[in-house]
Amino acid sequence: MKRLALVTGASRGIGAAIAEELAAAGCAVLLNFRARAADAEAVKARIEAAGGQATLLPFDVADRAAVETALGPLVEGDRAVDIVVNNAGLARDNPFPSMPAADWELVTRTTLDGFFNVTRPLVMPLVRRRWGRIVNISSISGQAGNRGQVNYSAAKAGLIGATRSLAQELAKRNITVNAVAPGLIDTEMLPDLPRDELTKAIPMRRLGQAREVAKLVRFLCSDDAAYITGQVIGINGGLL
Repeated sequence: MKRLALVTGASRGIGAAIAEELAAAGCAVLLNFRARAADAEAVKARIEAAGGQATLLPFDVADRAAVETALGPLVEGDRAVDIVVNNAGLARDNPFPSMPAADWELVTRTTLDGFFNVTRPLVMPLVRRRWGRIVNISSISGQAGNRGQVNYSAAKAGLIGATRSLAQELAKRNITVNAVAPGLIDTEMLPDLPRDELTKAIPMRRLGQAREVAKLVRFLCSDDAAYITGQVIGINGGLL
C-alpha cells in the first residue's frame, strides 16, 4: 500500500496482528501503546524481521495532551498519517449495580475519548490529501450487549455511532470510515473460562483468531475497499 498507518493498542492481541498485517501489505506502521513496552518492541522486531517498517509511538489515548504532543509531528508533511486504526481499549467487567464509577470512566475514556483524541487531529490532513482510511475496532458487545459489560458495551456501541456519522462527513473526500466488530477472539481479553464452554454458543464451534480480524482490517484499508464506508462488519463465527 505504501502508506503510513497508525495502530493504537498495538502491543498485543488484535492490535499487534493488525500492525503486522498492514506492514506485510507495505505500510510503514506506527505502533502505539500505553504500557507493555517489551511487547511493543517484540511486535516491532517481528515486523522488521519480515522486511517491514515500524516505529514505536508510546502514549495514552485517553490523555488528550499526550496525544497532541505525540501526533503533532505527524499532522503535516511527509510523515502525515494515511490510515488510522483505533484499536486501543480495555475491559473492566462488573454487574452494573456494583460497577465503580472509575471503571466506567476508564473504559469509556479509553475507547470513546481515545477515538476522538487520536482521530480528530488527523482528519483535516486526510481531507486535504483526499485519501484516507479510518477503521474503528468495536465489538459484538457493542451490537448485542453483554451481561456485566455495561461500560464496555456502551463504549463500543458509541464507537459504532461515531463511525457511521464520521463516514457521512468524510465520504466525499475519498476517506472511508468503518467499524469491525469481533466476537470471541482468542486473545488475553477473553473471559477466564474453559475454551470449550466459550465455543458452545458459536455456530462455527471455534474461537476467532487475531490474524483473521487483521486480514479484514487490511482489506478495509486497501484501494479495493474504496466504496465501503459507514459499515459495521462483524467477524464472529455466526454468533450474531
